[in-house]
Amino acid sequence: MENEVEVQNNVPNEGGKKGKSIAALILSIVSIVSSCAWYIALPCGIIGLILGILGRKKENAKGMALTGIILSAIGILISLVVGVIAIIAIIGMSSSSMMYY
Repeated sequence: MENEVEVQNNVPNEGGKKGKSIAALILSIVSIVSSCAWYIALPCGIIGLILGILGRKKENAKGMALTGIILSAIGILISLVVGVIAIIAIIGMSSSSMMYY
């Protein structure tokens, strides 16, 4: 038992910090999926964008962080377009209903 040799694993650590990158990716997917509800998609997209930028600077999962940044930007744009269309529709409906009175 005294002559046992410990074998060291020389494989580099693939783990590391990936929390912000994973959170950015998840929030960006939520942002795109819920883009019709702009009041949910916009905060998720903004938080996902921030986490993606932070994850790209400090973490090992740069691909996930970049995907989170891109998808968050797309989710933000879609939710802004949906919000503007909703506001225009509300204004149009309120001005057209005044015409009949």
